[in-house]
Amino acid sequence: MALHLIKLCVGADSVEDLDQWIRMRLADQAAAGRTPEQTHTTRMIPKRAAEIVDGGSLYWVIKGQVQVRQRVVHIRPFKDVDGIERCDLVLDPTLVRTAFQPRRPFQGWRYLTEKDAPADIRVTAGHDDMHPEMRRALVELALI
Repeated sequence: MALHLIKLCVGADSVEDLDQWIRMRLADQAAAGRTPEQTHTTRMIPKRAAEIVDGGSLYWVIKGQVQVRQRVVHIRPFKDVDGIERCDLVLDPTLVRTAFQPRRPFQGWRYLTEKDAPADIRVTAGHDDMHPEMRRALVELALI
């Protein structure tokens, strides 16, 4: 059973905003002659890294709701210029929308078990362009 991480997506107002930021960073890396790779740097190194890399994802909380996930490809520990241990979460840049799941603010990341993770939502014709606020309202009314 895969183990996941969950983290607040600070600075992004929507899934589309996160996607645009990812595409911009990958394009900047390619333009600089580097191999494009999406990473997210964290201060804490997951002790259960092997379980996460074995099919786990990073679930992003945007505007108080889990809305999307990215598969964790690799976890790469390193020391920064000040000698502080950190790690890069290497992520598949593909965003997979999930069912909304409310979350209160928290610092850092947390482990998320498979049974507690929100389900992926199937994007069907007409639903992929739905405004996030409309989707949130429909979820709250139990209509989707």
